[in-house]
Amino acid sequence: MSDAAPEPHWLTEDEMRAWCAWRRIFPLVNAEIARDLGKDSGLSEADYDVLSMLSQCPGRRRRISGLAEHLLWSRSRLSHQLTRMEQRGLVRREEVVADGRGAEVVLTEAGLGTIGAAAPAHLESVRRHLFDLLTPAQLEALIQLGDTITARRADAPPCG
Repeated sequence: MSDAAPEPHWLTEDEMRAWCAWRRIFPLVNAEIARDLGKDSGLSEADYDVLSMLSQCPGRRRRISGLAEHLLWSRSRLSHQLTRMEQRGLVRREEVVADGRGAEVVLTEAGLGTIGAAAPAHLESVRRHLFDLLTPAQLEALIQLGDTITARRADAPPCG
């Protein structure tokens, strides 16, 4: 009986190239878009994520637990983020009157105005740093890649 570990299933040359590309693409594109967002609107990525999500919810509100789950954040991280945003008047927390057990985060009018003002420049940045660089076939491949990977994750929230 051998104590030797089984040989790793090494990546092929193409798999290694793809893995390295993935590892470069995400932080590069994310950093460029985040830099533009801060410069153009003064918002962080976290601010934008929360404001954008709430602006799409019915009544511009969502249970805090559901928002944390959707963003794939811990409740603690979201709580700290919401505190900073509340101090700026962008959101407020309210108890859920119907059951008295949970809390919701509500987008304020100031928050709605902030996301409305930030969105056009942010979307231009997303276009400039990502979509304008892709062919239609590459865009379709990116969509399929996202669908394939997220479909395997039962806890992956839908986009939006």
